[in-house]
Amino acid sequence: MTKNRKTVKRKVISDQTYKKRLLIWSIVIPAFLVLVIFAWQHRAGLAYLWIKVFEKEKISQEDQGKFDVRNIELMRRHDDKIYGIDISQYQGNISWDEVMTINDEFPIDFIYIRASMGESAKDSKFSKNWNAAKKKNKLRGAYHYFRPNENSVKQAKNFIRMVDLEPGDLPPVLDIEEMPRNQSMDSLKMGLKRWLIHVEKHYKVKPVLYSGDKYFADFLEKEFGEYTLWIANYNFWVEKPKKHWNIWQFSEKGTVKGIKGPVDLNMFSGDIEDLEELCLPIN
Repeated sequence: MTKNRKTVKRKVISDQTYKKRLLIWSIVIPAFLVLVIFAWQHRAGLAYLWIKVFEKEKISQEDQGKFDVRNIELMRRHDDKIYGIDISQYQGNISWDEVMTINDEFPIDFIYIRASMGESAKDSKFSKNWNAAKKKNKLRGAYHYFRPNENSVKQAKNFIRMVDLEPGDLPPVLDIEEMPRNQSMDSLKMGLKRWLIHVEKHYKVKPVLYSGDKYFADFLEKEFGEYTLWIANYNFWVEKPKKHWNIWQFSEKGTVKGIKGPVDLNMFSGDIEDLEELCLPIN
């Protein structure tokens, strides 16, 4: 009789252990699979993080600029897209004969160049860069840096004075990044709309709106969602453009031969024919 009770006790303990193990594995296995899927989806970001954090002493700062693992991996994964750069006077004197590819691998299909800032400021390298981009036979476009506390119509006129768009050029861009200091956000939005309307009326083409991802989502999405959107988001966990992003500025640390220092990198969510459809019509 005693022997039988011990047998029953061992069986009860065995059943409890089995249930615990089953519960543990029912948690561990799905968690492991989720981790594997996450790592695969974000392999570019993880590789970038590894280089930046764990191999900092092995790789020089110069080599890190030349071998930005995340950018290269990201562009290889989106080889159905086209890539471009945007530049300003901060890039200094550019050796335009050498400007062909990003990281010696990915062709540069379009170039945006800063033309003006605020009511009267001008990018000191615009004219030189604008003419050089034309000679490279690349799709080129110009953008205006909007200063929220300055008159929007005067800003539009400043851009128009600087930029003579030709058939085949990319549409003008309004770059809004700053928060207003002396006015409400509603007042700022009215100013942005005035700039966009004034510029569209002059060039007969709808401008592009550029902004940071959070800035656009928090303040502009409701009123400006109908515009072609150029969104900046450098988060290395973001592996592909969102559906409403027409152009994604995915890095500010690109490497282009002929340009000293880092360059902004942009992915257009389409092919070259799709981008050409946005350009000023060729008569």
